[in-house]
Amino acid sequence: MDFKNKKFFTRKLMEWYDQSDRPLPWKGIKDPYLIWLSEIILQQTRTEQGTPYYEKFKRAYPTVHDMAKASEDEIMKLWQGLGYYSRARNMHHTAKHVSVVLDGKFPNSLKELQALKGIGPYTAAAIASFAFNLPHAVVDGNVYRVLARFFGIEVDIDDREAARLFGDLAQELVLTDQPGKYNQAIMDLGATVCTPRAYKCSNCLLREHCLAFARGTIDALPVKNKKIKKKVRYFHYFIVEHNARILIRKRKEKDIWKNLYDFPLFESTHAMEEAEMLKPGLAGHELLNSFQGNVAELIHTGQQQLTHQKIIANFWKVNKEMPREYPDDFIWVDIENLSKFAFPRIITLFLEDIFLNLG
Repeated sequence: MDFKNKKFFTRKLMEWYDQSDRPLPWKGIKDPYLIWLSEIILQQTRTEQGTPYYEKFKRAYPTVHDMAKASEDEIMKLWQGLGYYSRARNMHHTAKHVSVVLDGKFPNSLKELQALKGIGPYTAAAIASFAFNLPHAVVDGNVYRVLARFFGIEVDIDDREAARLFGDLAQELVLTDQPGKYNQAIMDLGATVCTPRAYKCSNCLLREHCLAFARGTIDALPVKNKKIKKKVRYFHYFIVEHNARILIRKRKEKDIWKNLYDFPLFESTHAMEEAEMLKPGLAGHELLNSFQGNVAELIHTGQQQLTHQKIIANFWKVNKEMPREYPDDFIWVDIENLSKFAFPRIITLFLEDIFLNLG
């Protein structure tokens, strides 16, 4: 492809940025730890949502050594509500590695940064350019959108060719003497002006040579034909309570919400009424028998939409007269201490909205 107006693009982008710099708490920072922290939090997270988490983690763990010393439960609790919990687990793993193996110093090369757990090409380029002024271009959703529209690129961004095409173009455009500033500028333009829908072309200094603006194809770019198929899962939680204590467990399976806490659970392929759930021989009946209790009522139903799946959860209160010993992955917790544990959002909402009213 012949991409014209590259010099115009870079010149006008930097001119726009000098006039429109938006304040963010991690901007201008050269500490690779804080840059890494902000980038991990902002992966798959809007800036408005991620900023308070960045501030919380920065206060709790001012250095990578502080984060490395924290327990996983502490990390997960502070992360609660951000979703994509594998990011938090990988972040903790990398913090311990940098603290212990690398003596607290993040590597200053793209290859070595990408070798760290949870750091991909985008995050590595961000750290390299912002912290070490290395000429590596970031390529994220904002960059795809800005480049696709300005240069009129109609390649499906999910195609294999797209990663190479956009990556090569972004690298050609990056300012070698100001890579961090350039990267921040193109991301800010995509986040504030060249947005997916409510785009502000009237505020864009690049529109004079923007092919999508000229052709009226802004809504059509970037091209993305692949549609995500979403699976529906039905979770049935048993609320087993006795003497102001409640039974919880830590999720260890290779599934969503690994290492977060929830309640005794079984999953079904479809919605279930109480009679069907407790039918002898089925999972609900067997699970209930293991607790030697009987279901009193369905007390709450909630939903949570994840990227590739939708969770529909029913919460059933189990009548129980006497406690008993359960497998090691179950623990009794005082109700007043539940706030110390990290739960999936669907359970946090249940606890906030319903549980305080239970008898």
